[in-house]
Amino acid sequence: MKKKDFPVEDVRRFLEPTPTVLVTAAYKGKQNIMTMGWYTVMEFVPSLIGCMITGSNYSFDLINKSGECVINIPTADLARHVVAVGNCTGADTDKFTTIGFTAEPASIVKAPLIKECFASFECKIHDRKLINAYNFFIFEVVKAHVATRPKYPETIAYRGNSQFVLSGKNISIHSDK
Repeated sequence: MKKKDFPVEDVRRFLEPTPTVLVTAAYKGKQNIMTMGWYTVMEFVPSLIGCMITGSNYSFDLINKSGECVINIPTADLARHVVAVGNCTGADTDKFTTIGFTAEPASIVKAPLIKECFASFECKIHDRKLINAYNFFIFEVVKAHVATRPKYPETIAYRGNSQFVLSGKNISIHSDK
Protein backbone atom coordinates (compact mmCIF):
# COMPACT_ATOMS: atom_id res chain seq x y z
CA MET A 1 0.00 0.00 0.00
CA LYS A 2 1.56 3.30 -1.10
CA LYS A 3 1.45 6.12 1.45
CA LYS A 4 2.16 9.84 1.35
CA ASP A 5 2.91 12.57 3.88
CA PHE A 6 -0.21 13.90 5.59
CA PRO A 7 -0.78 16.97 7.82
CA VAL A 8 -0.54 15.83 11.45
CA GLU A 9 -3.29 18.25 12.50
CA ASP A 10 -5.73 16.26 10.34
CA VAL A 11 -5.01 12.72 11.59
CA ARG A 12 -8.26 12.76 13.55
CA ARG A 13 -10.06 12.21 10.26
CA PHE A 14 -8.75 8.65 10.41
CA LEU A 15 -8.90 8.06 14.17
CA GLU A 16 -12.50 9.08 14.45
CA PRO A 17 -15.38 8.33 14.19
CA THR A 18 -17.18 7.96 17.43
CA PRO A 19 -20.82 9.07 17.49
CA THR A 20 -21.07 12.84 17.59
CA VAL A 21 -22.74 13.82 20.85
CA LEU A 22 -24.56 16.81 22.28
CA VAL A 23 -23.34 17.88 25.70
CA THR A 24 -25.73 19.82 27.90
CA ALA A 25 -24.65 21.95 30.81
CA ALA A 26 -26.35 24.17 33.38
CA TYR A 27 -25.11 26.53 36.07
CA LYS A 28 -26.85 29.32 38.01
CA GLY A 29 -29.85 29.58 35.70
CA LYS A 30 -27.86 29.36 32.46
CA GLN A 31 -27.87 26.29 30.23
CA ASN A 32 -26.31 25.31 26.95
CA ILE A 33 -25.88 22.56 24.39
CA MET A 34 -22.57 21.96 22.61
CA THR A 35 -21.66 19.55 19.85
CA MET A 36 -18.72 17.27 20.58
CA GLY A 37 -17.11 14.98 18.04
CA TRP A 38 -14.27 13.55 20.10
CA TYR A 39 -14.16 11.81 23.47
CA THR A 40 -12.74 8.58 24.79
CA VAL A 41 -13.91 5.83 27.08
CA MET A 42 -11.29 5.66 29.81
CA GLU A 43 -12.60 2.97 32.15
CA PHE A 44 -15.58 0.64 32.45
CA VAL A 45 -16.06 0.52 36.24
CA PRO A 46 -16.52 3.23 37.21
CA SER A 47 -17.70 4.34 33.77
CA LEU A 48 -15.25 7.13 32.87
CA ILE A 49 -15.28 9.30 29.75
CA GLY A 50 -12.57 11.81 28.89
CA CYS A 51 -12.88 14.79 26.57
CA MET A 52 -11.24 18.08 25.74
CA ILE A 53 -13.49 21.15 25.82
CA THR A 54 -11.73 24.32 24.76
CA GLY A 55 -11.68 27.07 27.38
CA SER A 56 -13.28 29.52 24.96
CA ASN A 57 -16.36 27.33 24.59
CA TYR A 58 -19.39 28.76 26.44
CA SER A 59 -20.07 25.35 28.01
CA PHE A 60 -16.56 25.12 29.49
CA ASP A 61 -17.32 27.40 32.46
CA LEU A 62 -20.82 25.97 32.97
CA ILE A 63 -19.38 22.46 33.22
CA ASN A 64 -16.28 23.42 35.19
CA LYS A 65 -18.25 25.44 37.77
CA SER A 66 -21.17 23.01 38.11
CA GLY A 67 -18.99 19.90 38.00
CA GLU A 68 -21.47 18.06 35.80
CA CYS A 69 -23.05 17.67 32.37
CA VAL A 70 -25.12 15.28 30.27
CA ILE A 71 -23.73 13.54 27.20
CA ASN A 72 -26.61 12.96 24.77
CA ILE A 73 -26.40 10.71 21.69
CA PRO A 74 -28.48 11.98 18.77
CA THR A 75 -29.56 9.76 15.89
CA ALA A 76 -28.73 10.53 12.26
CA ASP A 77 -32.15 12.08 11.61
CA LEU A 78 -31.06 14.94 13.91
CA ALA A 79 -27.88 15.68 11.91
CA ARG A 80 -28.93 19.17 10.80
CA HIS A 81 -29.82 20.04 14.39
CA VAL A 82 -26.42 18.75 15.57
CA VAL A 83 -24.64 20.97 13.04
CA ALA A 84 -26.83 23.95 14.00
CA VAL A 85 -25.83 23.50 17.66
CA GLY A 86 -22.17 23.53 16.69
CA ASN A 87 -22.52 26.61 14.49
CA CYS A 88 -23.73 29.05 17.14
CA THR A 89 -22.72 30.04 20.66
CA GLY A 90 -24.76 29.64 23.79
CA ALA A 91 -23.42 32.99 24.98
CA ASP A 92 -26.08 34.73 22.87
CA THR A 93 -28.41 31.92 21.72
CA ASP A 94 -30.88 29.74 23.63
CA LYS A 95 -30.12 26.62 21.62
CA PHE A 96 -33.03 24.62 23.05
CA THR A 97 -35.56 27.19 21.78
CA THR A 98 -33.76 28.21 18.58
CA ILE A 99 -32.89 24.72 17.37
CA GLY A 100 -35.96 22.98 18.73
CA PHE A 101 -34.67 20.50 21.29
CA THR A 102 -36.70 19.64 24.38
CA ALA A 103 -34.95 19.91 27.76
CA GLU A 104 -35.98 17.25 30.27
CA PRO A 105 -34.90 17.09 33.91
CA ALA A 106 -32.12 14.66 34.74
CA SER A 107 -32.30 12.30 37.72
CA ILE A 108 -29.01 13.20 39.42
CA VAL A 109 -27.39 16.23 37.76
CA LYS A 110 -28.85 19.69 37.10
CA ALA A 111 -27.94 19.74 33.39
CA PRO A 112 -30.92 18.74 31.21
CA LEU A 113 -31.38 15.65 29.10
CA ILE A 114 -32.33 16.16 25.45
CA LYS A 115 -35.65 14.37 24.92
CA GLU A 116 -35.08 13.79 21.19
CA CYS A 117 -31.76 11.96 21.70
CA PHE A 118 -31.47 8.16 21.72
CA ALA A 119 -29.38 8.08 24.90
CA SER A 120 -28.43 10.49 27.68
CA PHE A 121 -25.62 9.91 30.17
CA GLU A 122 -25.61 12.02 33.31
CA CYS A 123 -22.01 12.83 34.25
CA LYS A 124 -20.07 14.35 37.13
CA ILE A 125 -16.46 15.48 36.98
CA HIS A 126 -14.45 12.56 38.35
CA ASP A 127 -10.95 14.07 38.21
CA ARG A 128 -9.93 17.72 37.74
CA LYS A 129 -6.16 17.20 37.36
CA LEU A 130 -6.04 17.80 33.59
CA ILE A 131 -8.58 20.62 33.27
CA ASN A 132 -6.24 23.57 33.94
CA ALA A 133 -3.33 22.18 31.93
CA TYR A 134 -5.19 20.72 28.92
CA ASN A 135 -8.92 21.58 29.23
CA PHE A 136 -9.34 17.81 29.53
CA PHE A 137 -12.31 16.67 31.60
CA ILE A 138 -12.67 13.21 33.07
CA PHE A 139 -16.33 12.46 33.69
CA GLU A 140 -17.97 9.61 35.55
CA VAL A 141 -21.30 8.49 34.14
CA VAL A 142 -23.58 8.37 37.18
CA LYS A 143 -26.87 7.58 35.41
CA ALA A 144 -27.65 6.31 31.91
CA HIS A 145 -30.93 6.63 29.99
CA VAL A 146 -31.17 4.65 26.72
CA ALA A 147 -34.16 4.16 24.40
CA THR A 148 -35.43 0.61 24.14
CA ARG A 149 -35.20 0.55 20.34
CA PRO A 150 -33.65 0.39 17.92
CA LYS A 151 -30.95 -1.78 19.43
CA TYR A 152 -28.30 -0.20 17.18
CA PRO A 153 -29.35 3.35 16.26
CA GLU A 154 -28.00 5.07 13.18
CA THR A 155 -25.68 7.86 14.32
CA ILE A 156 -23.30 10.34 12.73
CA ALA A 157 -19.62 10.90 13.45
CA TYR A 158 -17.67 14.06 12.68
CA ARG A 159 -14.53 13.65 10.59
CA GLY A 160 -13.52 17.31 10.39
CA ASN A 161 -13.82 19.80 7.57
CA SER A 162 -17.66 19.65 7.56
CA GLN A 163 -17.58 15.90 6.82
CA PHE A 164 -19.58 13.27 8.70
CA VAL A 165 -19.77 9.50 8.54
CA LEU A 166 -23.09 7.71 8.85
CA SER A 167 -22.86 4.68 11.12
CA GLY A 168 -22.73 1.51 9.12
CA LYS A 169 -24.25 -1.90 9.21
CA ASN A 170 -23.89 -3.68 12.54
CA ILE A 171 -21.96 -6.96 12.36
CA SER A 172 -21.01 -9.53 14.97
CA ILE A 173 -17.60 -11.18 14.76
CA HIS A 174 -16.70 -13.98 17.14
CA SER A 175 -13.28 -15.40 17.76
CA ASP A 176 -12.60 -18.96 16.58
CA LYS A 177 -10.85 -19.70 19.86
